[in-house]
Amino acid sequence: MKQVLVIGGGARESALALKFNQSPQVDHVYVAPGNPAMTLLGVEPIGIKEAEVPELIQFARDHQIDLTFVGPEVPLAAGIVDAFQEAHQPIFGVTKKLAQLESSKTFAKDFMNRHHLPTAASKTVHSALEAHAEATLMGLPIVLKKDGLAAGKGVVIAQDAAALDDAIDRLYEGHPDATVLLEQYLEGEEASVMALFNGQNRVILPLSQDHKRRFAADRGPNTGGMGAISPLPQFTADQVEAAEALVDATLAGMQEDGLSGQGVMYIGLIFTADGPKILEYNMRFGDPETQVLLPQIENDFYQLVTDLLNGQQPDLKLNGQSYACFVAVNPDYPGSGLKQVPVIVPKDWPIGTWLPAGVNLMENGWISSSGRIFSVVEAAPTLSEAIMKAKKAMESVQGVLDYRTDIGFHAVKA
Repeated sequence: MKQVLVIGGGARESALALKFNQSPQVDHVYVAPGNPAMTLLGVEPIGIKEAEVPELIQFARDHQIDLTFVGPEVPLAAGIVDAFQEAHQPIFGVTKKLAQLESSKTFAKDFMNRHHLPTAASKTVHSALEAHAEATLMGLPIVLKKDGLAAGKGVVIAQDAAALDDAIDRLYEGHPDATVLLEQYLEGEEASVMALFNGQNRVILPLSQDHKRRFAADRGPNTGGMGAISPLPQFTADQVEAAEALVDATLAGMQEDGLSGQGVMYIGLIFTADGPKILEYNMRFGDPETQVLLPQIENDFYQLVTDLLNGQQPDLKLNGQSYACFVAVNPDYPGSGLKQVPVIVPKDWPIGTWLPAGVNLMENGWISSSGRIFSVVEAAPTLSEAIMKAKKAMESVQGVLDYRTDIGFHAVKA
């Protein structure tokens, strides 16, 4: 029987650990660092932090781990895969070099332009003065992206001059020579296409849609993600095919640049009147999209990943269901200095419906330990039914927490 180690500690990693644990080949799943509530899913959090790479490698050796799977972007960008590969420990994820497609907005934009991949026109600037000058030439509205990882919160859309001035001031505060990407604002509806890949072999998953803004009707600040749906009935088969073609075009560009590797690719795109255009790359699964993608997969997930690692092309099997995910958050999220609040842990729910993220156990019960606290996921034959079920389930365990009530509104409206 196989032993699996999942790196990370959020609801995405809860979904990954559960999916591996459902494989008939897998005996035990460890999660590093995980969170205490993951034990309710039948997996074992081990408390070793993502940055403690030598300790993680030693753990993998000591416990004869057959596969390590990396969830979050920070350890990937720091080179955890390179370190595991040098230690001859099997791991699924992108190298530090390949992670630059996510960790550097300018690296990604140069890659897209070099390979003629459809994306917004852009300009890279290195000072507030230059930002103001170039933004004036490009016109409003305009999108500003700070170079580097930003946990899904690094994008600002300036609709008017006041918002632009404020955004530039904040981006350059304390960092007078910061690298910032200015992008043409594109009109359309956003979606994501994700794929597991190794070289040119790939498994493309159904389209999904995250809801980044904190409040209903896409208002408020960007967050790490307030909920997700998949698949997306509002898009035609031709649109889905065009989105999937961007995966293969990206893989071809990577091979041409000597960036070939293995891991997860996430293309954030927008469907414009001229077809889908790439907004960004993430080189790992999204959170909360993972929570609505993995349950659709009927394959033995351990076998699917190891087949890719071994250079084989798996045949993806899907269950045909629709999924909706609502994320419970601290009422003050995404602010800083969040107070701990009590968390209701459901009893007797089907496993996988409730996926913990920022949940800790204290003497007086379960409490929050981060901004995003848990995900509630439901399935149904139609998306409308799945949304209704997930919302009803969330209401029953919300307690003092908050959540965005309109997850899936784009699709339902369409």
